[in-house]
Amino acid sequence: MRLEAITWERLAAELAGHTDGLSAADGSPWLTVGIDGAPAARTGDLAERLAEELRLRGRAVLTVPTAGFLRPASLRFEYGKQDPDAYADSWFDTGALWREVFGPLEAGGSGRVLPDLWDPVTDRATRTPYHPLPEGGVAVVHGPLLLGHWFPFALAVHLRLSPGALRRRTEESERWTLPAFARYEEEVAPAERADVTVRADDPAHPAWSGVR
Repeated sequence: MRLEAITWERLAAELAGHTDGLSAADGSPWLTVGIDGAPAARTGDLAERLAEELRLRGRAVLTVPTAGFLRPASLRFEYGKQDPDAYADSWFDTGALWREVFGPLEAGGSGRVLPDLWDPVTDRATRTPYHPLPEGGVAVVHGPLLLGHWFPFALAVHLRLSPGALRRRTEESERWTLPAFARYEEEVAPAERADVTVRADDPAHPAWSGVR
């Protein structure tokens, strides 16, 4: 895969410009964009940059971190607190993401999106109110292990870290998750599934594939 050096600012502008010209495959008046990557890749930073660029283009934007859709601790820790397969398969409530984010933004949906559902610190529902996204709005969903679930992204971006960079940039207390990302690479091949791949080994010097 040929990659071209780019700045984060220009990357966000390029992604926003491309997104602004897209239409939902099902005819929905809303769009969803996915920014996939391990926590060490800091998907939220790019999500916020993209959201700001889209707002400058007159689009209403809601960023949705998948960290707000974790399952309760009783389900996440059923096989222990550091089981990489459980992290990959059952930590994130994909059913709730379909129900509370993607479903409302389908053609004929309500446009009322729940930005988050569960607080992992208190292990309770967040009670965050629904956010009505007007027609023409964009939901930017970001977090790890997003691809491979058939989420209806109009644009999917994968922030890629090499195994060495992923290990270096992952907090020692979280390195037990590394086998989950190795499995994700093998089973899902996110760099091939995504519309855009960004190499983020050096956080100061990203490189991207362009939109494929």
